[in-house]
Amino acid sequence: MNQRSRLNLLVIQIFIASLMFALFGRLFYLQVAAGPKYRDAALSIQSRDVVTPANRGFIVDSSGVPMALNKVGLAVTVDRTKIDKLPDKGVAVVQDLVNLLGLNFDDVWQRTRLCGELPKGKKAGCWTGSRFQPIPITKTADPQLALRIVERSDRYPGISATPLAIRSYPTTLGLNGGHVLGYVGPLTEADLAGANGRSYFRSESIGKAGLETVYDEYLRGVPGIKTFIVDRKEAVTTTSKNTKPTAGNHLVTSLDIRLQAAAEAALAGAVKRARGSGFRADGGAAVVLDVRNGQVLALASYPTFDPNAFEKGLSVQEANDLYSESNGVPALNRALQGLYAPASTFKSVSIIAAKDAGYDLNASYACPSEVQVGTRAFQNFESKAQGTLSMKKALAVSCDTIWYRIAYDEWLRDGGLKPKSNPNDYFFKAAAKFKVGEKTGVDLPSESAGRLADREWRKDWYSQNKDFYCNYKTRATKAQQTPFLLQLARENCIDGDKIRAGDAVNFSIGQGDTVVTPIKLAQMYAAIANGGTIWKPTIAKAIVKTDGTVLRTFKPEKLGDLGVDQETLVFLRDALREVTISGTAAGAFSGFPVATAGKTGTAQVFGRNANGSAKADTSWYASFAPAKNPRYAVVMMVSQGGYGSGTSGVGVRQIYETIFGAQGSTVKPELALFPAGKPPTKLPRISPATKPKPSILNPGKPKAVASATPAAKVKVKAKR
Repeated sequence: MNQRSRLNLLVIQIFIASLMFALFGRLFYLQVAAGPKYRDAALSIQSRDVVTPANRGFIVDSSGVPMALNKVGLAVTVDRTKIDKLPDKGVAVVQDLVNLLGLNFDDVWQRTRLCGELPKGKKAGCWTGSRFQPIPITKTADPQLALRIVERSDRYPGISATPLAIRSYPTTLGLNGGHVLGYVGPLTEADLAGANGRSYFRSESIGKAGLETVYDEYLRGVPGIKTFIVDRKEAVTTTSKNTKPTAGNHLVTSLDIRLQAAAEAALAGAVKRARGSGFRADGGAAVVLDVRNGQVLALASYPTFDPNAFEKGLSVQEANDLYSESNGVPALNRALQGLYAPASTFKSVSIIAAKDAGYDLNASYACPSEVQVGTRAFQNFESKAQGTLSMKKALAVSCDTIWYRIAYDEWLRDGGLKPKSNPNDYFFKAAAKFKVGEKTGVDLPSESAGRLADREWRKDWYSQNKDFYCNYKTRATKAQQTPFLLQLARENCIDGDKIRAGDAVNFSIGQGDTVVTPIKLAQMYAAIANGGTIWKPTIAKAIVKTDGTVLRTFKPEKLGDLGVDQETLVFLRDALREVTISGTAAGAFSGFPVATAGKTGTAQVFGRNANGSAKADTSWYASFAPAKNPRYAVVMMVSQGGYGSGTSGVGVRQIYETIFGAQGSTVKPELALFPAGKPPTKLPRISPATKPKPSILNPGKPKAVASATPAAKVKVKAKR
């Protein structure tokens, strides 16, 4: 063998050795280094998970009274692994079952179909879990019917009845709490795809609204998992994993169940009172804040919905009704999603603007019946002249024309339609101090930001709408082409990017394009009451484990300071007190034994209802109490509710009656919600059967709150 042959042989040997080395290396990687990964992959093909949801944590008020808990329900379930083996795939059994339970066959059949079995677009109500997991078709079965099903297993093969925990929202003292508590529901495809950044098991229920969704990661707990190994025929061969569920943690809130119920009742009463006076009153909201730290003590929206209905399952009609305008859109949380012109409640901001502009708050000003602004006469409320008034009295009787003159004069000084390069904009800047146009940051979903209609907003609005107004005759409907709207379109086309005189004077009295939410107005009045601090409204106080260990606390968060001198704030508080003594709210608060301060608002609304009628005024009342040492800010709004005092003012008085234990012109300390004069700051010990103390709504012996599921074994005693 020559040298060349030996070299070729050596190369071949090296090549073969390299291949063998690579082969053995790959084999080592697959069987040793990456063995667990591929074993899991192989196992997943043969495994089926059955999920046992964890008991959801309670949501309790500041004294430990449950507002959302779990109760034992009786579920009738279908086992697909059994009924699928029947000749007709279980059709006859399910038909017999629904006849017994009084259910609709099509609905039940849909609920027992796996989502993967159904074509796209027809998956509504399908089962998101596993075939190997019992599928509930009702969670509130009659025990007698359930017993009949269990006893006749030959007639109902694959059908069983089992107790399970279902979410429950007690109606203690008439409490609803739908908009603040929210509700739970099954997972959607978006949830399973990780749209909110979390991972779930298919058969879980999660928070869908309110506190239930914001704090879902704490409340949900950890589900138990049982993994079955199956063969090619889907027959179970063994169980490879079995973990027990871990109950969720409890959420302690700043809400008080008695005050929440009182706010809901007062709001519903205000709506009914407005309707009785001939107003449409299509909805409303009420908010109660602790002015010292921004904690939300009550939050109500009307109309509302029953959060328990989602656990039972909504019909298509019930789901549509939640968003129906004819029903008032019950799904809308008006307290933090509704946007309304603040009307005269905004004059508190104008007081600060006037002081910044150099006006003497202790001087007197003329309050004529109207003020000429350009070519238009702006009238006082009901066109009444009030003579010459002090600024304090002007706020008390809600004179408009004083503000028309001041706002118009300042608009002219800023250059009018040809503004200076750096206008003073005292009114806009005063509103910005209150963070108007920004969200409050409350720990509830879908809050609206509101709108501060200043120069920057006006330019943005114009860029978006210029084309429409400049081509109004071809773009608008015939019904929209009235003489007034045509003239308005012309003006908006020519100088819609500028703050006009009418915009300036309307802004000063809370009309025009500036809108706020009720919770924003409550935040603003809380800042006036506490000396200028703007607090972030918060509901959560703490997350507590089932063994009582505090997992997390939520501290009050300061968002800023008004930057207003204390002399101005003292003047403003005194003027707001005068409103209830000799001003527009004197009738609503006549004889009330606790000194309160507040401001009425009656906002004009442009447009028409679906039936063609003109929209009625928005009723507002914003307040704080006690007047000298404020603890609470209370705001009520009734959309299309008419006058501020007679509708919302009376409703706010009723809320204060509950807070202070007032009856008529006297205070009964034993009925006051907070005997120490302020809401509790210590965390309660959570109990399934904590009972609310007596109050005006509940003067006698309180009834026990519905007990929780056996899994929650925390013994607690409420502290107020």
